[in-house]
Amino acid sequence: MSHIAVGGLKVAKALHELVESKVIIGTGISSCTDFWKELESILIDLMPRNQELLEKRKNLQKSIDEWHLARKGQDYDAAEYKKFLYNIGYILPEGEPFSIETEGVDPELATIAGPQLVVPVTNARYALNAANARWGSLYDALYGTDVISEDGGAEKGESYNPVRGRRVMEYASVFLDSAIALAGGKHADVVEYRVALKGKAEFSVLLKDGSESFLADSSQFAGYADNGSTLLFRNNGLHIEINIDAQSVVGRDHPAGVKDVVLEAAVTTIQDCEDSVAAVDGSDKALAYSNWLGLMRGDLETTFVKNGKEVTRRMAADREYTGPDGVPFSLSGRSMLLIRNVGMLMTTDAVLLTDGTEIPEGILDAMMTGLIALHDIKKLGCFQNSKTGSVYIVKPKQHGPEEVAFTCELFERVEKALGMAAGSMKIGVMDEERRTTVNLKECIRAAKDRIIFINTGFLDRTGDEIHTSMEAGPMVCKADMKNARWMSGYEDWNVDAGLACGFSGKAQIGKGMWAMPDRMREMVENKQGHPLAGANCAWVPSPTAAVLHAMHYHAVDVFKQQGRLSGSPRATLDDLLAIPLLEGTLSPEVVQREVDNNCQGILGYVVRWVEHGIGCSKVLDINDVGLMEDRATLRISSQYLANWLHHGICTEAQVMRGLQQMSAVVDRQNSGDPHYRNMSPEYDKSIAFQAACELIFSGRKQPCGYTEPILHAKRREVKSAK
Repeated sequence: MSHIAVGGLKVAKALHELVESKVIIGTGISSCTDFWKELESILIDLMPRNQELLEKRKNLQKSIDEWHLARKGQDYDAAEYKKFLYNIGYILPEGEPFSIETEGVDPELATIAGPQLVVPVTNARYALNAANARWGSLYDALYGTDVISEDGGAEKGESYNPVRGRRVMEYASVFLDSAIALAGGKHADVVEYRVALKGKAEFSVLLKDGSESFLADSSQFAGYADNGSTLLFRNNGLHIEINIDAQSVVGRDHPAGVKDVVLEAAVTTIQDCEDSVAAVDGSDKALAYSNWLGLMRGDLETTFVKNGKEVTRRMAADREYTGPDGVPFSLSGRSMLLIRNVGMLMTTDAVLLTDGTEIPEGILDAMMTGLIALHDIKKLGCFQNSKTGSVYIVKPKQHGPEEVAFTCELFERVEKALGMAAGSMKIGVMDEERRTTVNLKECIRAAKDRIIFINTGFLDRTGDEIHTSMEAGPMVCKADMKNARWMSGYEDWNVDAGLACGFSGKAQIGKGMWAMPDRMREMVENKQGHPLAGANCAWVPSPTAAVLHAMHYHAVDVFKQQGRLSGSPRATLDDLLAIPLLEGTLSPEVVQREVDNNCQGILGYVVRWVEHGIGCSKVLDINDVGLMEDRATLRISSQYLANWLHHGICTEAQVMRGLQQMSAVVDRQNSGDPHYRNMSPEYDKSIAFQAACELIFSGRKQPCGYTEPILHAKRREVKSAK
C-alpha cells in the first residue's frame, strides 16, 4: 500500500486523497497538512498512554491467572477472590453518588425510547437502509415475516395474498387498540377514519354499527397530511401513521380503506466501524470514512439490482404534516446516527509513523469521525443529524474507568484540534468487558459530562467472562451461560447503575441484539422484556425487526418503568463475580455436540470475514437457522473451545476433526455463492480454515480473547494474494 509523507506521518494514499478532496472542504480546517499535523501531535502525547493501559490489562490478567493456578484443586472462596480483585486494583472503590451532567443531547437519545439498529458503515446499502429505518410499514413487517402464520391459505407467495393481508390487518388493528385506543369500539370495527379540517382539526371514526367514536385520549392525535388521507398519532413519544387509500390493492380489502400502518421505528442507529466490519488497511478505512461522510452530508447513495430492477437508494427526506392547530410541522425522516469507533487494542497501517510503526486505530477513528461530523455541525449537507451540534461516538471494549477517562481526554484533544465546541463529542460506553461491568458507576463518573449511552453487550461480555476466568476451570455449556448467575446480575446491574447515575430522560440505557432475523414471531414474544427491564433502547438486526420491536415501546412506557425500578438495586457485586464453572461431567455426546456447534459457527463466520471482507452477516448455524454473526459471537465460540481444550473437556484431535467435518457443512451451506471457495478437503490451502484453527488453538493467548489480531492478519494475507 502506498503512503504519502505528511510531517512525521505517512498516510495511506486512499485516505489522504479522501481527506484532501472531500473531508476538509468547508470544515474550517485550513489544509490537509494542518489536519495531519494535529493528529501527529495527539499521537505523540497519547500513544504511550494507550500502550500503558493495554499493558495494565495484561498485568491484571496475569495476576488473575496466577491466583487461580495457585488454588487449583481447592474449593473456590468467593470472598477471598473479591478481596484479591480489590487488592490488585481490578475492582475500584465506589465513590459518592452523582448524576451525569451531559448537555446538548438530542431527544432521540434522551427522551424517546425505541429500537436501535447496528449496521456496518462500510456497506452503503445497509447504512442507508438503517438511516432510513426511522419509519417503517407495520403491514409489510407482519406480512413478510413469521409473526403471521402461513396456515389456512395465508401463504406469502409471489403476489399479494388477500387472506394473509386480512390477517395482517387484524393484527394491526389489535395493536392500534393498545396504542391509540378508541373511547368506544375497536379499530377493527372502524369503517371510516375522519379528520375535520375546518378550524381546529378534530379526529373521529365511524364504526360499522353507525355510531361515532373518538380517541380515548384526544391528545394522541398529532396531525395529518395529504388532505387527511395520512393521519398521525403519538404514543409513549413514538409516532404512528394510518395511511388511507380505498383504491389501493391493500386498502380496498380494509373496511375503512387503510392501506398501511406506519410506525416510527429505529429512532437511533449505530453506524459501525468495529465488530461488524472487516477494515484491515487504509483503503478499507477510507471506505468507512467516505460512507460516514455521505451520511453526515446527506448525499450518500447506492445503486443495486433488486427483483430484476435497478434501484438507487438515498437518504429519506423529512416528513411533512399539519398539526391539529393548523400549523405545519415536520418530523425527521431519518434515524439519529451514532458512529461506533474501534477499541484501544488494534493498530492500523492507514497511518504510520516515519519509522513504519502503525498508529492506534481508535485514535485515528476519533480524529476522522470527529472531522467528518463537522459537516453536520456546520450544516454543510442536505440534512441535519444532530440539532444540538453533537457527534455521538460509541466506544467499545474499554476496561474500566481509566480507559474511559483516556477516551474522554482523546475526545477533548480532538475537539480542540478541530475547533469544535467543548463537549461536542459525546461518548457511548459499551458495558461489554468484565472490568467495566464491576466498575460501571466509576466508568460513568469518568465520562459524566459526555456520556449519552450505556449498553449491555452480552456477547462480548460472555467472551470476556470466559477469558478472564480461563484458569479457574472449564465453563458451562454455551446454552447454559444465559442462565448463569453473573448474566442475570449483569443485565440488572447495568440498568440499576444507569438509573442511579441519573440517566432517565438524559441518556440511553441499552440492551443487546436479537440474533435470529428470521424468527420474528419469537422476537415479538420475547423482546418486550427489554423495555420492561428499564432499557430505553435495544438492538435489532434489521429495519423490519425495528418496526416489530417498536410495538414493545408502545406497550411499555419505559420512563415510567424506569421510575418504578429506580432506587431498588436488583444485583450485587457477588452476582457479577460468580464464575460460571461447569459442575460434574458431561457425556461424550454432549461434548461432541458442543465441539461441532462451535466449530461450525466459527467456520461459517470466519470464511466470509477472511475471504470476502464481510464483518457481519446472517450465517447458517449447524441446523441451517440463520443467525446474525459478528466478531462478538466469534469471540465466544473460540474462547469456549480454547477453555475446554485447556481443561481437557475435549482434545485437540477432536476439535480438528470437528473443524474438518464442519468445513464440509459450511461449504455446502455456501454452495450457491459463485465467489465462494471451499475449505475442504484441501484445508492447508484455505486461509479461512487456518484462521479458524488459530482462533481456537491460540485462543487462550489472545489479548482478552479478542479475535481481531488473527482475523486482520489472515484478511491481509488474502488481500495480498489477489
